[in-house]
Formats: sequence, C-alpha cells, structure tokens
Amino acid sequence: MSRLMKSAVTLAVALSAAGCSDPVDKAAKARIFSPEDPPKVVASAQQKLPPEDVADNPQVARRILGMDAAEVTERLGPHRYQATLGYEWTASDSNPVKLTETRTFRAGPGGVSGDFHGVLENSRDQGLEVMRVGGQVFARNRYGPFRQRLRDRGMAERTRTELTGAIRDFDSLFQGRLKLSPQGTVTYEGRTAWRYVVTLAPAASADTSRTLPTLLQPKSGADETTKRRANFFAHRVPRSLDGEVFVDAATSVVLKARLDGRIGVPADKSPEAAELRMTLEASLSELGKDPRLVPPEQFLPDADKPQGIADALDRFGIERKKPEGAKGSTSGDAPPEPEDEAAGE
Repeated sequence: MSRLMKSAVTLAVALSAAGCSDPVDKAAKARIFSPEDPPKVVASAQQKLPPEDVADNPQVARRILGMDAAEVTERLGPHRYQATLGYEWTASDSNPVKLTETRTFRAGPGGVSGDFHGVLENSRDQGLEVMRVGGQVFARNRYGPFRQRLRDRGMAERTRTELTGAIRDFDSLFQGRLKLSPQGTVTYEGRTAWRYVVTLAPAASADTSRTLPTLLQPKSGADETTKRRANFFAHRVPRSLDGEVFVDAATSVVLKARLDGRIGVPADKSPEAAELRMTLEASLSELGKDPRLVPPEQFLPDADKPQGIADALDRFGIERKKPEGAKGSTSGDAPPEPEDEAAGE
C-alpha cells in the first residue's frame, strides 16, 4: 500500500471515530462552548414576583423585602435610596441609649455593574463613604481622605448590599414576623404601588430538626458586652410592630417603608430585662434619573498596608529595611514595609 493510500485510510478512521464520539463528550463540548449564563442577579431580576401575592405567599414576601440593591437597580434603573434608622436601648438599671443612623445610596445606570455612591453616618459622628465610578472603587471613613481600592475584591458590592438592606435586617431581627396586609393601590413617584399595612405576625414554632454545633468560647470567657449581645439574640422576643410598605406594581421593588417595633429580653432569660425600640423610614426617589457620578478630585493611591506601624518605627528611630536595589519612595507612594511586619502576617 502506498504512503498516500495509508494516509487516506488513517484520515477516514479518524473521521469515523470523531463521528461516533461518546455522548458524554458531546454534552461536555456543548456546555463549554455554550453562551455564558447571565449573572445570578440579572437572572433574579427577570423573575416575576407578583406584588399582589405578598400577603398570601411568604416566599414572595421574603424575596421582595430582602431584595438586594443590585437586583433593585436591574429592575428599576437609576435611583436614590434614603433610609433613617433609630435605635433606643432601655435596660432596667441604666439610662436609655439612643443612636440614629442615616444611609444614602445613589445608583447610576448599568445595572449590577453600574456606578454607585453610598454614604453611612450616625449620631455618634461615625460613618463611611464608598463609590464606584467607571469600574474604579474609592472609599473613606467619615472624615478621612478617599483612597482608591484596587484589591479589595467585592468590598464595594458588600457595602452596597449592607447600606440598602435596612428592611431585610429589620425583618431578620424581628424573626421574619413582618405580616403584610393589603390596603389597595396608591400612586408614589408617579408609579402605581401596592400599599401594605405591617403588623406583628404570630410566632412560628421552633425548628428542632437541626441541631447547631456548640458555640466556641474564648478560654478566658466572654466579656460582659459580648454576653449581653448573645443573650439578646438568643432570647429576644418581638413585642410590637406597625408601619406600612409600598411595593411597585411593575417591578415588585419596595418604594417606601415605615416601620416601628419593639423587641424585649425577658428577665428570666437574661441577668437584666431590656428592650430595644427600632424605627425605620426608607424611600426611593429620583427614579430613572442618572446621578452622573464622577470620581473624587483628590484621593490617595492604593496601598498594601496602612502606614501606622511603619510610622511608629520612624518615630522611635528604627530604620526601615528596604529590598535590595529599592530606591526611596516618592511623594504619594507607600514606603516599603519592614521585613518583620511582612513576615508577621
């Protein structure tokens, strides 16, 4: 048989084998070369959540009350979110402790990957500010300078979720006992919305099908503040709740919420009886309006580590060890860190 004939036979056998390939291989190739699935948030935003079913379907109610900010932007487009939370802690043997928290969030176009700007402030002069513009992330505390954040993977998205999750956190703290009763439709921001009156639902029976592992304790024991928090979360009992919620008829997004509730800790479950009153005023506005966010004019560059330890070494006259061949740092650049600090991480 000639060389040409041998090559033709080999090629025919190869083509025949390819034509009779394993179905599993075909399925794998189909998955590999198929179009990429949309992000989970985009898929969730396409899910129909009938707002008229909120009162009768707990699953729909939880989805709407706990909707993530990224999904809200996918459903509603650019908007402004404003929320004010009030906390008043009262104990039997101490004066009331009050805290007011304000959250502001502006979402630009682009859906889940779009620009946004969030600000958190409270009555104790604390807070933070995070913004993402054109894929660049900048963050600062209330009075500090902006710093560009290049390597904090997911930090901006987590902050976005926390800033806009006031209703979800309220519902969780009240053990999912927000009962929504329909009161017809209203017009809000030029949109038709379902109005629900909020009351406290009866307590559900405890789920004893799962046993959680024992909570780890420090060797020296928990401090008093930690004990109070643990007692509160373990033994809290929602006592009262009222308010109202507006749900957009077209997108199932919560447009406005007003909640006022009280949670108590019985004296027989804790060393001291205590009560927490929580209030919430939240609303969406500027629907469809592009905030046209721009990066801050001045910001610090990203840094591997804060310079607190290195600055302390300078004050005590301890020379920093630089890598071989390294030059002195320029203005605005983070100076090299001492080797012992890097080794300690």
